[in-house]
Amino acid sequence: MLALTGCGKGERAAEAPAAVAETPVATAAEKTGDAYFPIQVGDKGVRVQIAVTLPEMQRGLMGRAFIAADEGMVFLYEEPQEMNFWMRNTPTPLDIGFFRADGTLGEIYQMYPYDETPVASSGSDYTLALEVNQGWFAKNEVKPGAKINLKEMTAAVRARGFKPEKFGLPVE
Repeated sequence: MLALTGCGKGERAAEAPAAVAETPVATAAEKTGDAYFPIQVGDKGVRVQIAVTLPEMQRGLMGRAFIAADEGMVFLYEEPQEMNFWMRNTPTPLDIGFFRADGTLGEIYQMYPYDETPVASSGSDYTLALEVNQGWFAKNEVKPGAKINLKEMTAAVRARGFKPEKFGLPVE
């Protein structure tokens, strides 16, 4: 299966830096795609929104002129696959990391504003992608082989109202 995820039409308005910086971390009562969750990647923390529905994945980070330094978006898939992402209507330069079902980071790529050329993973065994500001992985010395905290992902997916096992996440 080949996943092409990206941004369709500019549905989300750009957010001002102050509004993004003040966004609270989600609680179990919040189940929207706009909620942020703390996740460890290697030994670095990042606050992420979780994209699990097709509309959330298609919208992605489109239209956002500002993304805080340690914020991003995780895209979760039910089955391992090759992944393709693009930057339609996305003005912010991003890095994307592709992770396997066991949480291991396999590949990192840079993506450029408004570039509709697909950025494809070379592997076909990925279930999760993380988009962050361009340079985040290098700045934080997060390299292939690092692990994303799957227990935190499980908690975030549950808080969103989804079943973690649907995405191959560990169930306690």
